[in-house]
Amino acid sequence: MRPARLAYDGVAAAAPVTVPYARYSERSAHHFAAQALRRLLDEADLEKAQVDGIIVSSFGLAPDTVVGLTQQLGLVPRWMDHIPTGGASGVMALRRAARAVQCGDAQIVACIGADTNHVASHRLSLSNFSQFARDATYPYGAGGPNTMFALITDNYMRRFGATPEDFGRIAVSQRANASRNANALLRRPITLEDYLRARPIADPLRLLDCVMPCAGAEAFLVMREERARDLDLPHACLRGAIERHNAFTEDPVMVRGGWLMDQRELYAQAGITAGEIDVLHTYDDYPVIVMMQLEGLGFCDAGEAPAYVRAHTLTHDGSAPHNTSGGQLSAGQAGAAGGYLGVTETLRQLTQTATGRQVPEAHWGLTSGFGIVNYDRCVCTGAVVLESAT
Repeated sequence: MRPARLAYDGVAAAAPVTVPYARYSERSAHHFAAQALRRLLDEADLEKAQVDGIIVSSFGLAPDTVVGLTQQLGLVPRWMDHIPTGGASGVMALRRAARAVQCGDAQIVACIGADTNHVASHRLSLSNFSQFARDATYPYGAGGPNTMFALITDNYMRRFGATPEDFGRIAVSQRANASRNANALLRRPITLEDYLRARPIADPLRLLDCVMPCAGAEAFLVMREERARDLDLPHACLRGAIERHNAFTEDPVMVRGGWLMDQRELYAQAGITAGEIDVLHTYDDYPVIVMMQLEGLGFCDAGEAPAYVRAHTLTHDGSAPHNTSGGQLSAGQAGAAGGYLGVTETLRQLTQTATGRQVPEAHWGLTSGFGIVNYDRCVCTGAVVLESAT
């Protein structure tokens, strides 16, 4: 039985929207953010003046800011925030927007993750990705996240005995889910043999371990539950939320994240256990990170994620449904919007609108985030638990 009073009582998330991804685009991040706002307003039948709070996550707005974006979009918010934490941005946006709504700073908050991948923007984001990484690795010929996550993956394999086939099961199951998602860029089903034959990228990573950069946006609205009901919006209720940064610095190479520190609090807030979660969405820039989240969120113990993925199908119509949109590995990674993908997909599942990939009787959903890589670890982690309002 859930506690009588919860930390996030009264907060709803609604109106999940996706601006269709483009493999390559000359349009700016501003364009995709504007399209996301337009879709939010249409989905909720709102006027711009009714949106009095905004959160934006984007690597491509620079040198503009969220302040500048409000002028470009014609918004007059009472409250705003910029969350530049990559894959952790979406769950952090939901958590912080919830607090703004609870204390009355805003009534309706638009949470938007949007990015582009045209050549100038991509070069700028890579060169500015991490000063530490530039100083520590680029002079030696390593650049970008592939080499960093190759190190993390190799370390995890050596420590816990994970095999390429274990990582492949994650990629294959997510592609099966993506085949039912019209918004996914990669929809052709793959086999474990396809995964194992994929060309090497950075040992032990293969091509199908790596997300495909693209352009696009994800967005959702946060408001009080009664407001969502008044607007006749299908919605889910926020029941728990955590975030933690720079956890376990004593680990030479990352094998765990901040979720582990706060998982008990997360489930205590919601009044449930990990075993009651009906659908899980983890941040999936690489399969090894999925395994760390399975462990850190209490679905299995440390080092047991390989056995967990062997024991479950991970598909929308099988056991332990996971990343039912296809995740970033198959839908694509639209920059910071990748951190919002799990939230929008969870909302679709809990409002029974995940056409073609609906998890039967999905009532509890968990979404976790993971972002901002510095050589051998990511420093930003978070998670939210949502409950269907139906």
